[in-house]
Amino acid sequence: MKRKKKKLPIGIEMFKKIRTAGFYYVDKTDFIGELLTSWAEVNLITRPRRFGKTLNMDMLKTFFEPGTDPALFQGLKISEHKDLCEAYMGKYPVISVSLKDVEGCNFEEARDMLGSVINEEAMDFQMLMDSPRLTEYEKKQFERLLLEDFEKTAFLTGSLKLLSSLLSKHYGKQVILLIDEYDVPLDKAYQNNYYPQMVSLIRSLFSQALKTNRHLLFAVVTGCLRIAKESIFTGLNNFKVRTISDTDYAGHFGFTDNEVRSLLAYYEIEDAYDDIKEWYDGYHFGETSVYCPWDVINQCDKLRVSGDAPMEAYW
Repeated sequence: MKRKKKKLPIGIEMFKKIRTAGFYYVDKTDFIGELLTSWAEVNLITRPRRFGKTLNMDMLKTFFEPGTDPALFQGLKISEHKDLCEAYMGKYPVISVSLKDVEGCNFEEARDMLGSVINEEAMDFQMLMDSPRLTEYEKKQFERLLLEDFEKTAFLTGSLKLLSSLLSKHYGKQVILLIDEYDVPLDKAYQNNYYPQMVSLIRSLFSQALKTNRHLLFAVVTGCLRIAKESIFTGLNNFKVRTISDTDYAGHFGFTDNEVRSLLAYYEIEDAYDDIKEWYDGYHFGETSVYCPWDVINQCDKLRVSGDAPMEAYW
């Protein structure tokens, strides 16, 4: 009897779900090791859409956050670095927000959406209301996050810094901050003619959370674009940018040639390699040739059902 193959994770961006629900996982956990050894306090990583940024961010959250299950990383590349796993796995509070839904027809709508994103993240830390390490005043400030009390813009722009300070005090550890798709609110604002207001809001939010935040261990910020003209990262001397032209992290986003060969071999469709390479190996990050994961996974899903499925462009 032929052994049943793992499912292909089409559109799955949750690391734990991939690892526990029988999905094929292209191991990118060496990203954790490189992030920790090539240290920068704030890391901006820009990559095209559909190249695994969100999945990698969720992997980081899962690795660092308290209470994580070490079995999720068993057999993966990071498990070979026992010193890093011992020092960091499950040891640090993590704030993880995605700005992909922060948009609106006007600035007020987008501002409210940003408040909802911060509120949703705060809801995951309701245990802070019972923390013996927080004062009553600090709990009242946290309650404002839970109640989405962002009437004053100053409270909204200081919200990530506030949440990190409360988590740091509760856990006795500095906080890791993950911000995914940071550029989406700016792109939507440009399209809807409220760009200057949104730039000002995001600049203030980032300045407080990333520049003047003694509770921050490190941060990872991802997006498709590097917004440099108005410099929302003004004054960040703890800031390191990795674009598609940099060799750092080159193989951690998108599929490398060896990863594609292994994927095709696993599903016994190696004969499709030349076509897959011709269609989807069109990117270079640093000096590394990279395939678009979205295209490769979707095409492999068709090929494992029908070996003569025609090649397609998926986005």
